[in-house]
Amino acid sequence: MITNQMSMPKHVLVTGSSGMIGTRLMERLRDAGIVATGVDIKPNRWDAEIGGRTIRLDLRDTAASLAQLPTDADMVIHLAAHARVFDLIQRPELARENVETTFTALEYARARKIPILFASSREVYGDTSEAAHREDDVHLERSENPYTASKMSGEAFVWAYRRCYGVPSLTLRFANAYGMYDLHDRVIPLFIRRSREGKELVVYGKGKTLDFIHIDDAVSGIMRAVERFDVAKDNVYNIASGVGTTVLQIAELVSKAFGRSASVHIEENRTGEVMACVADTALARERLGFEPTIGIEEGIARTVDWYRSHDV
Repeated sequence: MITNQMSMPKHVLVTGSSGMIGTRLMERLRDAGIVATGVDIKPNRWDAEIGGRTIRLDLRDTAASLAQLPTDADMVIHLAAHARVFDLIQRPELARENVETTFTALEYARARKIPILFASSREVYGDTSEAAHREDDVHLERSENPYTASKMSGEAFVWAYRRCYGVPSLTLRFANAYGMYDLHDRVIPLFIRRSREGKELVVYGKGKTLDFIHIDDAVSGIMRAVERFDVAKDNVYNIASGVGTTVLQIAELVSKAFGRSASVHIEENRTGEVMACVADTALARERLGFEPTIGIEEGIARTVDWYRSHDV
């Protein structure tokens, strides 16, 4: 068990700060008294104060970005990405853009001689079984879709910049994060909107079982990685619940939160989508002190309440 930790950074640059995880992370950094500057191509619609600390940039343009990013940041947390898998299956050029933004973030870290924390995904484990995946269980031939390829590529670039240029780094592989601030048509917000409208819920893939983590647990994982960066760096960690939940169970829990029985239509799994993935969180628990606390039933109830109160 790790007993020591680094001093906290004074100024963190957060890419993708207007997104779901980015917004919640900016809030947590603020609560911790850490200066955080956001970078995003879109405005932050949730928090005006965070929006005022967000630089509007297209990170695909490396030269322009490097000229405008702050010169006093002492850590980069790179979250910016096209993150809805099905979008990248339909438009694979978005996967290339993920790689381009990662390159810019790494070039910034290299120029500033500061560490980088890279947000990867459980998608890199591919579609194999319901067994819990350890961090070393990644193989190129399991790349199921362009999104997976973009995250595998990002991880490779992070390792290359550490080995070639000495850029300190740490990679977090996130499970299916859900909760507040999510405007995409990912499965849980989509189920919530359709349940609110009294519509049928569609599940793609009978028996599909995934690892879902509430956003507050996911951001707690990032904060633990920031706190313990010096002793945990140059490694990869799963930030997940470690528990498999079927998408059908999610449909039932969302419907229950609206006081009705689930009306579900099951279709064949869509091309490129993973049918089963659960992560092993032992390494993150041991080295980061990461401990998810929000179970799926509580998490879904919180999420439904948030969507109701924000009318989204």
